[in-house]
Amino acid sequence: MPPPVRFDRVEGIGVVTLDNPPVNAFSLSQRIGVKEALTNGLQDPDILAFVICGSGRMFSAGADIREFDTGVAAESPTLPELISLIEDSPKPVVCALHGTAVGGGCELSLACHSRVAVTGTRIGLPEVTLGIVPGAGGTQRLPRLIGVLPALDAIVSGKPMIAERALELGLIDGLTDDSDELLKTSVSVARRLAIEPGPPHKTRDRNSQLLKVRDRPELFDEFRSRIARRARGFEAPFACIDCVEAATTMPFEQGLAFEREVFLRCRSSDQSLAQRHAFFAEREARKVSGLGPETPQLDIRCAAVLGCGTMGSGIAMCFVNAGIPVIVIESEQGMLDRGMEMIRKNYTSTVSKGRMTEEEAEARLTLIEPTLEFERVSEADIVVEAVFEDMDLKKKIFTRLDALCRAEAILATNTSSLDVNTIAAVTGRPEQVVGTHFFSPANVMRLVEIVRGHQTSPEVIATVLTLSKRLGKVGVVVGVCDSFAANRMLYPYSRQAQFLIEEGAFPEQVDRVIQDFGFPMGPFALSDLAGIDVGWRVRQHREHSRPKHLRYSAIGDRLYEMGRYGQKTSKGWYQYEEGSRIPIPDPDVVDLVLATSKELEIDRREISDEEILQRCLYPLINEGARILEEGIAQRASDLDVVWLYGFGFPRYRGGPMFYADSLGLRHVYEVMQNFYEIHQDWLEPAPLLERFAREDRTFAEWDAK
Repeated sequence: MPPPVRFDRVEGIGVVTLDNPPVNAFSLSQRIGVKEALTNGLQDPDILAFVICGSGRMFSAGADIREFDTGVAAESPTLPELISLIEDSPKPVVCALHGTAVGGGCELSLACHSRVAVTGTRIGLPEVTLGIVPGAGGTQRLPRLIGVLPALDAIVSGKPMIAERALELGLIDGLTDDSDELLKTSVSVARRLAIEPGPPHKTRDRNSQLLKVRDRPELFDEFRSRIARRARGFEAPFACIDCVEAATTMPFEQGLAFEREVFLRCRSSDQSLAQRHAFFAEREARKVSGLGPETPQLDIRCAAVLGCGTMGSGIAMCFVNAGIPVIVIESEQGMLDRGMEMIRKNYTSTVSKGRMTEEEAEARLTLIEPTLEFERVSEADIVVEAVFEDMDLKKKIFTRLDALCRAEAILATNTSSLDVNTIAAVTGRPEQVVGTHFFSPANVMRLVEIVRGHQTSPEVIATVLTLSKRLGKVGVVVGVCDSFAANRMLYPYSRQAQFLIEEGAFPEQVDRVIQDFGFPMGPFALSDLAGIDVGWRVRQHREHSRPKHLRYSAIGDRLYEMGRYGQKTSKGWYQYEEGSRIPIPDPDVVDLVLATSKELEIDRREISDEEILQRCLYPLINEGARILEEGIAQRASDLDVVWLYGFGFPRYRGGPMFYADSLGLRHVYEVMQNFYEIHQDWLEPAPLLERFAREDRTFAEWDAK
């Protein structure tokens, strides 16, 4: 393999180039290469200064995360050791940034004596998203450069800033619009610094920004309070605040030691293990059996969306937010007008929150062409059907699409549960038909289940995977079965929640337990948000396939019959005050629950929080095992991604299948077996779960096979 670092001489300047594709990660070999280049250059009297730059599409994405679990990250030179060598260099070191400079890549740049970047470069410290703090001086140097509050915002959010903003804050010292001029500009800066008298100025010695907050120690508690709701359950954001606070109260070396101690503690925590699993799981989901770099893809330049209701309007926004013109087609003018008004209100709200300018919102609206002319589908490269969840209706629509659309056009259905193969069968091009199950609200939720039919072509799957990324979504490919992967796992979770209230719990207790576990809301609040009427329609669809000896709770149906559809009617499992989304326990629901228990001749009992958690979560894990064994999902980690992005499973627990591994599959199986012996309904352990429990194996091993 070629060496991961190159060293060249340009006008007396030593140019150290990171060359470890694709992201120039600071693996051990790259760290050794940079150290050797700098050490040799320091000993060479003809080298006046250094420029560190990156090859390829970016400067560096930081540390090699896979080394965290092997011990290689601790081998010398460690990243902190390398960064100290740079900062202590008697010859100036300039960092030339382009593309992306995050994590350890950003931390290394902070220790350089000057930084130059190409316009648009993304610079930041995203370590918090992996459940850790920056561990190579980021929390100590960044506040010295840009100020404490901007540093807190950047480190605790983990969001990178673009170079233009970095220049305003003082993170970088120079900007160039031309990437071809980056090296020339950086060499010029290095030569200028080399002739300045005295040693290079170190970031560690810049204390003016810290002095501004020395008399405001309360700002750290204020910041903790500000993020408390958003960061609920996460440990790393608060650890980041502790480290930045240490920068203001401790000498630099002591603050650096404190940061390192916190970093090592976080790195070995269960939360970091889970968040790193989630990080890699999302990337693994892009690797789909039967696809490769050589798989051709279609060019998506224009889209059409059939239906302008809640889902259709949201999907249309996804396309135009990505700069793709979209034709929105409805059957009635009134429905089209309501849908377009919904879209306008969404953009108006975004503008009012400062997340978009009026000009940007208007530009996106101009990319949407509403029409009643179904024939306009012939202009689209992809058509997404988002009409009512009715098989006969969808079959009629796809028959028409088959007759009107170009031969190479992708025909996608947004169905959340219906058989994609049956829909494809009414066309003469089943290889062009695919499921694209967006989650509601589509313009907000990041998950898209990409449903591969029996005849869907690799080209179509590859195209939709790439498209999902372009739309800012996380695409997960699954096979065809009733309700696919996400909702199929949701049903046992919701079903057991309702059985629990028949047996002795109430909605608010179940929701509290699930929220305390880390979900944004419990199953009953979620049902009210999605619509009890929607759940009722799903149950009607599923009734034909339900084994007669297995039952559903009737309470949800009775709420539907009472006209309690959830938030949309201000009454569902809870009641809601006008204009509020805060659920309030409702005595009428209590009466309904008690009456149902009596009717079913169930002696209500006190139900522990532990039983609630296990009865809700273990059945969905069990269903995940069935999905794996049936080949509906390629990997257990794909199911984790589905639940992380589709239902808000707490990221610091890694997803349901990772969580099951952390508990031990033997334990999950034994609890499920016990529940099955007591309750029977829907709780029989999956064969794969039983086999892995007996063999002391994990779902991670299933993925590794």
